[in-house]
Amino acid sequence: MFQPKYTVTNALLANIKRIAEVVTSLNKRRFPHVVLLALEQTAREVSAHTSTSIEGNPLPLTDVKRILKQAPAHVRDSEREVLNYNEVLLALKKQTDAGVPAVDLETVLRTHGLVTQRLLPRSASGALRTDPVFVNDPKVGQTIFWPPDYADVPRLLRELLVFTVTQRDKLDPLILAGIFHKQFVLIHPFMDGNGRTVRLLTTLLLGALGINIFHLFSFERYYNANVTKYFLTVGERGNFYELDVDFTSWLEYFTDGVFDELLRVKGLLEKSAASPASGLKEHHRAILTYLERHGSITDAIYAHLVDRAKPTRALDLRFLLDQKMIERHGRGRATYYALKNET
Repeated sequence: MFQPKYTVTNALLANIKRIAEVVTSLNKRRFPHVVLLALEQTAREVSAHTSTSIEGNPLPLTDVKRILKQAPAHVRDSEREVLNYNEVLLALKKQTDAGVPAVDLETVLRTHGLVTQRLLPRSASGALRTDPVFVNDPKVGQTIFWPPDYADVPRLLRELLVFTVTQRDKLDPLILAGIFHKQFVLIHPFMDGNGRTVRLLTTLLLGALGINIFHLFSFERYYNANVTKYFLTVGERGNFYELDVDFTSWLEYFTDGVFDELLRVKGLLEKSAASPASGLKEHHRAILTYLERHGSITDAIYAHLVDRAKPTRALDLRFLLDQKMIERHGRGRATYYALKNET
């Protein structure tokens, strides 16, 4: 049975608290739909670029954006990696939006299959490894880590997935997601594509555990800023069977990355929402502020908040409806508006 060792240090506890505050703040806000769509596209571009770059993909972000926009039929392996990663991001977002973001064996295999499609032989894509693997340090040209024997991979992966399910209501989501990430790397269940697969699955797991900005999130960016530190922290040296792994330093680093990315997203959202380009005017803000305080609003109430004619007020409400920031209830004189339910 998998029983990870870690300590909830002051640094880890502080990160968890700060992340919770930012997530709560973001989830209470309502941003223009056009702003969210733009940031979602940017997040996918950044994720596809940084997560593949961590593994050595040489394509710059400008090329990644071009490839994702054009989606050419004939591509090199480096371009295929990017297209595959983007495809999985879209698939996992759809799974999250549908309310079924489970991280089970089927999802693990399907995710790896999509990540490595047309890059690995079909027998190895979406299938657990059946051969030994070694992790080398390219700087010294020596093996530094020996993952578990392939015969033990199904059991070890199953124990990790069971742990993730059974501890969902017992552990803080960030601790659980962080433990999943590192242990998956150590098990090394696939011949290739383990890093890209686990970063995608961790994003899905964060979404399942309540980090509800999945489609705006790209914590791979933090890792790519210092790839050496990422590999040193998420990996281990030695033989898997002889290790006494302490997850503490990794959990501190992992939550550092989540917090860093959340602050970046928060800043972008607030800047974009405040920009005239977002289309959000003061009278729109008056509606949203009233809804945040009172829960619902009618045209009659809105008429007392602003000095605007009835047809203009109707256009104001229609704008917020089109931006998917509010929703309409009732009919005729009983019509009222509420903040859109994001769940």
